[in-house]
Amino acid sequence: MAYFNGGSRAIVEILSNLQNVEVQVPVEHTFHELGSIRYHIQASASDHENIYLSISTPSLSNQEDSTSNIFPDSILQDIRKMYSKFAEIIQPSKEGYTLTLKLNFSNFTRTKDRTKAINAVSSLKVVILNSQLKKLLRNLGTKDKIIQGSSFPIKMLNYQNEPFFIIRAPKKITAIFPMNLKDETDVILATSLFQELVDLGNTFRKALNCTWSPIPPPEIRGESFQNLSTNGGFFSFDIFRRHVERKKAGKTAWILLNFQAYVKYHVKCTKGFIQRKMMQRLEVLSDAIDQARIGGGQIRQRQQKATDKKHGKKWISFSKSKKFRRGFNAIRDQIKRLRLRIKIKGLINRHWLNFPKLPKLVKYSKLE
Repeated sequence: MAYFNGGSRAIVEILSNLQNVEVQVPVEHTFHELGSIRYHIQASASDHENIYLSISTPSLSNQEDSTSNIFPDSILQDIRKMYSKFAEIIQPSKEGYTLTLKLNFSNFTRTKDRTKAINAVSSLKVVILNSQLKKLLRNLGTKDKIIQGSSFPIKMLNYQNEPFFIIRAPKKITAIFPMNLKDETDVILATSLFQELVDLGNTFRKALNCTWSPIPPPEIRGESFQNLSTNGGFFSFDIFRRHVERKKAGKTAWILLNFQAYVKYHVKCTKGFIQRKMMQRLEVLSDAIDQARIGGGQIRQRQQKATDKKHGKKWISFSKSKKFRRGFNAIRDQIKRLRLRIKIKGLINRHWLNFPKLPKLVKYSKLE
């Protein structure tokens, strides 16, 4: 789960530096992330314990009111619950921003706890996006709005500005993800993952039903060409009412917001696993080639001894006795050769080769 938190590194760096500064000075930072999320951090020298963090985020879907700069009460409650120990929501927020938090880390005496709180603050945009999507799923999960709502697609953006679509239906909600991958290798690995997910969704009753298609589904074929031009196809989840009831809405929202990041992470891990297996096969092949060569067995023995020595195994050396035994065997063989009868090629004893005696030729006279 920690790989997909989407925390802001800039917030972590700025807040960490403010906690480590000995002499307090006024600080004010304004920066953007992903082109649409704007942050503002302000701290004064007179009130160095309180740090004011403001954030401006666009609406999660294209159906919400983009002119409103105030979050609903349900989203504010989720933020209060998440940061109740060290943050307070300032209302009204700073001009031009949708949310302003007053941070105070003085209650944390240990550096470990302070670092954990800073990392939690860096994931503020993920908390907001998750709350917005959870609210949307709960609204779509009510019976009246599902029946009355039309089936037009709602375009949504995750924290990496990657689009996906939500389609309302009388008895279900369909989430469609256009998958964009780097190269053909990633497409092959992702396609195998999609097939496994489809099989699991069809096997287990409580799992989300899912489908994969290389072409855009009929529900989103009216969208722009930029959103429909993908190399990894389109993956769809069918979300029913039981998936958005009570606490399940938060888990479902987390899955939808992190699905595309999870696919890329899975592809990365699979490529690393394949490379490790290829290196192991290469080592086995090189060992087989060494054994096939002259002296390959000796090389293998030296490698085995080095491996055993590395793992703590001790070998007793008999080098002197082996040298003595080899010298003794060489002298013995030389004495044996001296005692043998010398044979000269070309001199052959008669009793070695017995030639048969041929009978004398008999002459015959011709009869007239």
